[in-house]
Amino acid sequence: MLHEQNRPAQAMLNKVPEVTIIFWLIKIMATTVGETGADFLSATLGFGLPVTSMIMTLLLAIAIAVQFWAARYVPWIYWLTVVLVSVVGTLITDTLSDTLGVSLILSSFSFLLLLGLTFTLWYTTERTISIHSIFTTRREVFYWAAILLTFALGTAAGDLAAERLQLGYLAAAVIFGSLIAVVTLTYYVFALDAVAAFWIAYILTRPFGASCGDLLAQPRTDGGLGLGTVVTSLVFLAVILSLVTFLTLSRRPSPQVRP
Repeated sequence: MLHEQNRPAQAMLNKVPEVTIIFWLIKIMATTVGETGADFLSATLGFGLPVTSMIMTLLLAIAIAVQFWAARYVPWIYWLTVVLVSVVGTLITDTLSDTLGVSLILSSFSFLLLLGLTFTLWYTTERTISIHSIFTTRREVFYWAAILLTFALGTAAGDLAAERLQLGYLAAAVIFGSLIAVVTLTYYVFALDAVAAFWIAYILTRPFGASCGDLLAQPRTDGGLGLGTVVTSLVFLAVILSLVTFLTLSRRPSPQVRP
């Protein structure tokens, strides 16, 4: 699904994984954990948004430091960082809307603008925004900045569709899932640019996963299935752990290739 083409041979200096069906499965589940995990920490455990945000931001900073320190792609480091980015991205949006009173429309537009600016600066300086060319620290900085903004944007867009526009979690999940299917079809049938297809799909999987998470976790009175944030988070974390373990055990060393 949405593999990038015409790139250098797999380079172990590249710091991100191959884009496979497992990549997308883990990514969607990570977005779900980001939504339910943030709610669990701030609401269920009663930490509140400020304390939860500080704790998770600190953990993310540590994970990012480890990810940057690693000389190559390491599955557990990479995906732990993605999960933490998902949680922090959710908390950023929740803080803006719930604490500071910023409208979801404004936050969605602002994150979209910042993401566009990040991509512009990334391409201007590096002449590529392909995830298969993360060979330098500067490119990795751009990459993780874009990832964080896609999670924040996806959270705002998902909440906007499900709550502000009152479409409900199921309808929102169907809408964003359908958009992902359209991007996939356009890529395979109409030869949509691989890099563009990847980033569009990456953005859309955030609100899709968040809507699925809310659908499973939220009470039936709020349009969910009532499984709760604890059960939903634990189930998806278990699946992520299983898939990352599989990737780690089945991964074969690749020759180092520099750009």
